[in-house]
Amino acid sequence: MSTFYYWEDFTAGSTFTLGERIVTEEEIIAFAKQFDPQPFHINKEAAAASHFGGLVASGWHTAAITMRIMVDEYLANSSSMGSPGIDNLRWLKPVRPGDTLKVSMDIVSTRASQSRPNMGTVNSLWRVHNQHGEEVMTMEGVTMFGRRP
Repeated sequence: MSTFYYWEDFTAGSTFTLGERIVTEEEIIAFAKQFDPQPFHINKEAAAASHFGGLVASGWHTAAITMRIMVDEYLANSSSMGSPGIDNLRWLKPVRPGDTLKVSMDIVSTRASQSRPNMGTVNSLWRVHNQHGEEVMTMEGVTMFGRRP
């Protein structure tokens, strides 16, 4: 793939290993206090008494980390024209302080736009694993990309 990504750079069946990030206790609490202040996300004692048995990241935090990795790894250097949305967002296992999240992207399909010849869509499946290889989150989505000039 090129340094700057256009629609033509994505082919169905391809898988890309993106980046990774360590999740800290401090960021779990800070994110949750602002966006998802449930006790098992913001209070270590309450989290220990919960069915999680300890502090866990909000699923929305995991999704936000995934989005940041996607932007850093390819979207910021692409002809991305945004997305009409995501489907099938699933939080499969809790993310805990100290976990290293690793993101990969499977290209499911691509389609050239019939009405806008300068763009095409890419259907992707993003998978997020922890340092143990356990899948913690998946989501499917569509991204619109400009076509190579």
